[in-house]
Amino acid sequence: MKKVENKKKHAAILQKAMQEHSLSRQEIACLLESNPGQQTDLLFKTARQLREKYFGNKIFLYGFVYNSTHCRNNCRFCYYRKDNTSSVRYSKSRLQILDISCKLAESGVHLIDLTMGESISFHDNIVEQVQSLGSIISDIKSQTHLPVMVSPGILPEWALKQMARFGADFYACYQETHNPDLFSQLRIGQSFSQRLAVKQKAAKLNLLIEEGILCGVGETIEDILDSFDAIKMLNVDQTRVMGFVPQMGTPMENHPIADIKMELIILAVLRLLFPDRLIPASLDVEGVSGLEKRLYAGANVVTSIVPAGNGLAGVAQNSLDIEDSKRTVAQVEKILLSCGDYEIARPEVYKNWINQRKKDKSNFLNPSQNLKAI
Repeated sequence: MKKVENKKKHAAILQKAMQEHSLSRQEIACLLESNPGQQTDLLFKTARQLREKYFGNKIFLYGFVYNSTHCRNNCRFCYYRKDNTSSVRYSKSRLQILDISCKLAESGVHLIDLTMGESISFHDNIVEQVQSLGSIISDIKSQTHLPVMVSPGILPEWALKQMARFGADFYACYQETHNPDLFSQLRIGQSFSQRLAVKQKAAKLNLLIEEGILCGVGETIEDILDSFDAIKMLNVDQTRVMGFVPQMGTPMENHPIADIKMELIILAVLRLLFPDRLIPASLDVEGVSGLEKRLYAGANVVTSIVPAGNGLAGVAQNSLDIEDSKRTVAQVEKILLSCGDYEIARPEVYKNWINQRKKDKSNFLNPSQNLKAI
């Protein structure tokens, strides 16, 4: 009898989510505790239906350029933490970055994801470093005619303004968890409030924001609920969840790998809570073999597409599927076709989404301008 009541309650919550009514923390927690089988299938189906409502069957693709693996931080989970002597370091030259970006653009991606370790210093030659990064962003934009995402870590407000001035569209800065205590265990010596605040500052400059959750690192259901609340508060434009993968040479190299089932459930609930946002299916956790299940759970962006032969590394899995040419647009397209009714969106569809989202957020941030226009 209790099982029947639980099924009815679960189905009623999903029906409420499908109608885009607000869910309570208790109701969201119920979805996060969905049982394998019928309940998760219904959860994923509802997530796909909401994705289709806003995006149809269109999937967006992100080209990934990890241009520098140097980092000043010592995050316990990250392969590129400053003290990891097992991690091979490199910095791509300006010409190399532009060449890789152009190749990715030619292959059919919708955005260039310019990723780097947090190596820009608050002292020394920060002005020159920010100017150099800004100039690269500008050149990528002019040569590829694609939007650009940048993730240089925490920057002072003047530097964020420079990123916006040079044409960056997205600013990615993952909190990983919104439990301050767990954050302090994962991101050693970093400020929880400062990392959260920099995203708010970037949003006020009309940079689109990506926020991320790392699962499988000791978080509780309450922690995940807090992350959902923070994502709502930040009004992010793109949000993702990634399962933890142990990294050699880090303090967490013997920590268990994340439960992929839980990652998929969190992804689906993100779609229910933020149906009109971009939600990635990263190739960086399980490679192309994990793409179908993430699309099935409600993702609409394929990230971490990396061209072979350029000496680039990944994040969660630094070499997975890269040099054997599996993380390419051609391979992703094959998987999309085999999955059924998915289609790579035309470039203008993605650009229109970007432009409309910026316009909507600008109006939200500056309501007085709307009044003047009436």
